[in-house]
Amino acid sequence: MTDRKTQLAENLARVEERIASACIAAGRKREEVTLIVVTKTYPASDVRILHELGVRHVAENRDQDAAPKAAECADLSLTWHFVGQLQTNKARSVASYADVVQSVDRTKLVTALSAAAVREGRELGCLIQVALDAESGDRGDRGGVAPDGIEELAAAVESEPGLRLGGLMTVAPLAGPYAGRQRAAFDRLMEISSRLRGNHPAANMVSAGMSADLEDAVAAGATHVRVGTAVLGVRPRLG
Repeated sequence: MTDRKTQLAENLARVEERIASACIAAGRKREEVTLIVVTKTYPASDVRILHELGVRHVAENRDQDAAPKAAECADLSLTWHFVGQLQTNKARSVASYADVVQSVDRTKLVTALSAAAVREGRELGCLIQVALDAESGDRGDRGGVAPDGIEELAAAVESEPGLRLGGLMTVAPLAGPYAGRQRAAFDRLMEISSRLRGNHPAANMVSAGMSADLEDAVAAGATHVRVGTAVLGVRPRLG
């Protein structure tokens, strides 16, 4: 193996061990948790290596980086997740390669993604990003909608063609009552998810947890964890 493939294989094995241990501790089956590797700032060559190592879900947060990378890896069997804050003018591009948009947080974006998905002849999975640091009616510092705005967005997603409501996503907040309390934040997200599934039973995906706090997310019940640094290494500075 090349040095990079060896490095990624070792990192991936450590992350797999962490997820497996967290599942055992939580009394969950390992297959209940899907690993999404966040490949932002890393080249398509790393995505290819990860695919060789068995990774099937990758995530990006900037369309200008993701679009060419997805095109370069179009021959691979991958599920592409878009996890960054998304401007409506990027919806058409994102809809051309993403399978799941995890950062849906306003009705204007829902409308734009629907039009783009229909134009591309594709179905986009949509997760509503929940901002646990946002007051009623506001968006969070890192994107997302306040909890009381979720049902309106869920209804909007379900009413638009080309979209499928998948569930919820959150990023552990840096401010507010859940700052520094990842497990409490993820427990709160699971409560919100349970309520959402009452009206939308198929919206059972819960994306939470990253390199530093994936164990808390698994313990709370997350179905997907988004891990970048622990697999790919410390990201190079941009610019």
